[in-house]
Amino acid sequence: MSMKNINYSLLELATLCKNKSASDAIERATKGAEHIDNLGFTRLWLAEHHNMEHIASSATSVLIGHIAGKTKNIRVGSGGIMLPNHSPLVIAEQFGTLESIYPNRIDLGLGRAPGTDQVTAMALRRNNLNTAFYFKDDVLALQKYFSDENVSSKVRAFPGEGLDIPIWILGSSTDSAYLAAELGLPYAFAAHFAPAMLKSASEIYRMNFRPSEQLQEPYFMVCVNIVAAETDEEASYLSTSLQNLFAGIITNRRMPLSAPTEKPIYHGIPEIEQAVQSMTSSTFTGTAKTLSNKLQQLINEVQAQEIMTTNYIFDDEKRLKSFDIIKEAFDQINQE
Repeated sequence: MSMKNINYSLLELATLCKNKSASDAIERATKGAEHIDNLGFTRLWLAEHHNMEHIASSATSVLIGHIAGKTKNIRVGSGGIMLPNHSPLVIAEQFGTLESIYPNRIDLGLGRAPGTDQVTAMALRRNNLNTAFYFKDDVLALQKYFSDENVSSKVRAFPGEGLDIPIWILGSSTDSAYLAAELGLPYAFAAHFAPAMLKSASEIYRMNFRPSEQLQEPYFMVCVNIVAAETDEEASYLSTSLQNLFAGIITNRRMPLSAPTEKPIYHGIPEIEQAVQSMTSSTFTGTAKTLSNKLQQLINEVQAQEIMTTNYIFDDEKRLKSFDIIKEAFDQINQE
């Protein structure tokens, strides 16, 4: 039984569909954002990826501004900004600007991974590949730029200083759980592609959590893949688009999001089947009723306060419909 309502949100990668352009992908992301804004989703986050031809969210801050401008209530933020790729000052200014335009609606989720390959990371970081080791220092630097106490510093962030922009730590391993707990920050776990350490990360975070100015008690969000449809069979069929996409990542033959197939394209190739299965084991498919049961189990198991979902449904109408069904599933969870 849940004491507090479970929030539900969307992770948007602005994925390109087959034979579509980046403009189309951004338009599709925007339509989805407007739709879930009306449904009462809590937040929409955009992920930072580089050198990936089928993902249009590389300039994450720019896209956050665009989507915040097209919506009214939903919080919009980064899931995440890969902080080692940027100077904390630049991010403080960008998010200070976003928060000044869209007050009380901007989230800053931070990750330590590059969001790309090593060669591209070099290009982004001007050959300084040690930046990931300073992740904690960079998070603290960002907090300092946003604080009123930075007023006497030689380097200040305008806009940014004195603004209340929630910072989140993102992670797919236990390292990030320790850091989020130590700094007393909300923690988002990427189970949608790295489910292996979910349970231990959630325990580490809760056991080591220290209250901070931003947060009094642990706040844990899990990102999973959800494919919702009017029947379990249809949901299962639609989920082949997601499975085929992940197979492309695993075999290094990245593809745009494509129409569902009767069977996954790698059907009968055990190595790929196994790899896709372990990467996507936090995937939930089905009707509102099926989903509410499965998600309730997950929520209980890791004591999550919020569930964030990806949406890899190829058909535009079915994608929007799935958001309605996801809302329905959470309505059921929150009524119990």
